[in-house]
Amino acid sequence: MNGKIKKIGVFTSGGDSPGMNAAIRSVVRSCAYMKIECMGIYRGYQGMIEGDFKPMDARSVNNIINKGGTILKSARCTDFHTKEGRQKAYDQLQAAGIDGLVVIGGDGSFTGALIFHKEFKVPIIGIPGTIDNDIFGTTYTLGFDTALNTVVEVIDKIRDTASSHNRLFFVEVMGRDVGHIALNAGVGAGAEEILIPEENLGLERLLESLKRSKLSGKSSSIVVVAEGDKTGKNVFELKEYVEKHLPIYDCRVSVLGHMQRGGSPSCFDRVLASRMGVKAVEALIEGKTSLMVGIQDNKITLTPISKAIKGHTKIDKELLRVSDIMTV
Repeated sequence: MNGKIKKIGVFTSGGDSPGMNAAIRSVVRSCAYMKIECMGIYRGYQGMIEGDFKPMDARSVNNIINKGGTILKSARCTDFHTKEGRQKAYDQLQAAGIDGLVVIGGDGSFTGALIFHKEFKVPIIGIPGTIDNDIFGTTYTLGFDTALNTVVEVIDKIRDTASSHNRLFFVEVMGRDVGHIALNAGVGAGAEEILIPEENLGLERLLESLKRSKLSGKSSSIVVVAEGDKTGKNVFELKEYVEKHLPIYDCRVSVLGHMQRGGSPSCFDRVLASRMGVKAVEALIEGKTSLMVGIQDNKITLTPISKAIKGHTKIDKELLRVSDIMTV
């Protein structure tokens, strides 16, 4: 596919995150502003294979900036893992006259997009949409800020009941391989301990810390646990372990689960999505491809998708130190 971009397809793929609708809106309106046609592709790669397309104009995206989830839906797609599936998707794009794609999703979605571009040369630009904030090449992914606000709000409520009953609460948050949500929300909500995959603090250290908390006069405690924490125990086993070794504590577990993915996006995520959508469309018009839009030092940047999926985000060491100091 060469030449001037005339019609852009936009789709969401993988796990949803707040801010995806704001990004769709931005892509659609940028196309309208730049006099380019735009097609919404429903249900991610599955919809691409099945030709589930719908023309979108500036009015198609009224009143969605404030909504969580994604109006274009998302779906897992095993067919796209095969050459035949990808060929079907390409044929559908050709038939619809789509000559450029904006993919909003995480590293799995980007990996698929990269393979697709290598095989069929369809220009692709990625927008990082995931609450985990685990994509290299951007300080923030779409949905991370909203998820943090959701988690802090819930922990504030849990603290009310924890202090009323002098209880220790283990609160599990999302982040399979990374602890960005746990660390930031833990500091923001004033957690006594934060357990994340990047730092294996060990069970002994946890017990020592909880003993110290009790001795210093703390009547209730909150421990935030990332779901991928490396102590070797899940959150329920952690509760049993602490109850066994520190019977002075009355422990409870709260698993926040998918509520972290829902809700109306924060102002930060809405603005970020709007900026990223404009940049994605501009990049395609300028003939760029296989790049991911990101934000670094409050500037909108472009990073090769190959780097974005191979690179690793680093945990904020300064914030780790702050969390240690705050738990005195």
